[in-house]
Amino acid sequence: MYKVAPGLVLCLLVSSLALSQGAQYLDRVKAIQSDPQFSTANDYIDKNHDSILKEWIAITEINAPSKQEQERAKYIESLLRKYKLQDIRFDAAGNLIGVRKGVGGGPITVFDAHMDTVFQPGLKIKATVRDGRVYAPGIGDDTRNIEALLTTIRALDAAKIKTKGDLVFVFTTDEEAGMSGAKFFTKENKGKVDYYVALDGGYEGFTYAGIGINWYRHHFIGPGGHTRSRTPPYSATLPLSRAINRIYELKVPTNPSSNLNIGMLGGSEVVNAKASDAWFSVDLRSTDNAVIADLEKKIAAILDEEAKRVGMTVKTDLISSSPAAVLPGNRDSELVKIAEAVHRAMGFEPPIGNAGSNNSSAALLQGITSISTGAGPCNDSHALTENCEIEPLYKGIKKMLLLEVALAGLASDLR
Repeated sequence: MYKVAPGLVLCLLVSSLALSQGAQYLDRVKAIQSDPQFSTANDYIDKNHDSILKEWIAITEINAPSKQEQERAKYIESLLRKYKLQDIRFDAAGNLIGVRKGVGGGPITVFDAHMDTVFQPGLKIKATVRDGRVYAPGIGDDTRNIEALLTTIRALDAAKIKTKGDLVFVFTTDEEAGMSGAKFFTKENKGKVDYYVALDGGYEGFTYAGIGINWYRHHFIGPGGHTRSRTPPYSATLPLSRAINRIYELKVPTNPSSNLNIGMLGGSEVVNAKASDAWFSVDLRSTDNAVIADLEKKIAAILDEEAKRVGMTVKTDLISSSPAAVLPGNRDSELVKIAEAVHRAMGFEPPIGNAGSNNSSAALLQGITSISTGAGPCNDSHALTENCEIEPLYKGIKKMLLLEVALAGLASDLR
C-alpha cells in the first residue's frame, strides 16, 4: 500500500476546487450566451459590420494627441447623446463619461478606452482598407476599443437588455503621456467602483496587474568648449558613452518580467563644440518595484563613477514614475474568474499576465480590482504604419459585450 504525502493531497484538492470553480463560472457565462436577448445583441453586431467599420475609421481620422483630445471627445459625445444613457458628462480631467444604469442589485463596472494618441498635432490622418486590414495611425491604439464600447452600447439598446449593475463607460484622456485622466477618475471614484476594465492592447487574453515604469533623463555637466580647445576638458559625451555601455551590461531579470531601454540622446547643438550638457533617457520597467529600485541604484553608481573620472557632475530628472500595480489577491478575484470564463466561452485559450501597461494600473493603485484586455489584433502600434485586422474586431466586440453583461449581471427576471 502506497502512502500519499499530505502536501500532495492538499495540492490535488486545491486544483480540483479551482477546476470546479472555473466550470461554474464558465457555465454562468454560457448561460448568458444562450439567452435569446443576448443573441439579439450579437445579431446587431453581425448586421452592422459596414457601419461599425465606417464609424471606427471616422473616429480614427480625428487626430487626438495627448492633452488635445477635445475634438474627438466632442464627436464621441455626439454619438453617446443618441443612446439610452442616463448620465453623460465630462469631468475635470476631460474624461467623457456615460452611464447605463442597471436595475439594482449588481456591481458598478467601469469600461475604459482612452481617446489620445501619440501622433503630432496637425497630422492629417486618412485610413485605407486593403486585404482585410485597415491602415491608419491610431487605428488600433486605442480607437478599436472606443468603437467596441460604442457598438456594445448600441447592441445592448437594440436587444433591450437590462443589467443588474451600472455600466460606466469612460473615454479617458492622456493615457499615452502619463495616464492623468484615469488617475483622476479612479481617485475621484475610489470606493464607488467594483470592477474596472481598461481596454487597450490584448485580444485573446488579459492582464490583472500592471508593470512598474520609471522614466529618467540623466545629464553629465561639464565646462564644454571648442573642438580645438585643450583636452581635458572633455566633451560631456565621453562619460555619457561610457555610462551607456556599462548600463547595458547590467543584468536585467526576466523573472520577474523587467526591461531597460535607453531611447533618447542629446548633446551639443553644433558640430564644433564639446558638449557642456550631454544627456540620455532611461526607461526602467518591472513587475517588481524592488527590481526597479535595485537597477536605479546601480545606474546611479555608474553615473557617479564616470562623472568623477572626468571631473564632471551628474544631474538626474525623473520624467515620470508609476510603480508596479499589484493588488493582492487580484489573480483569484471574481473579476479575473469571470474574465477568464468569458474568454474561454468565446473560444480563446487566454494568456493571463501580470505585466499590463495602461490605465488598469491607475485603478489597481487605488485598490480597485482591475484587468486590461482589448477588442482586436493590431500591428505597428505608435507608428504611422499602424494597422488592424478587420474581421476579428467583430468577435472582439462580442467578447466585450459578453464581459459587460457577465460582470454587471443579466437582469433576466426583470425584463
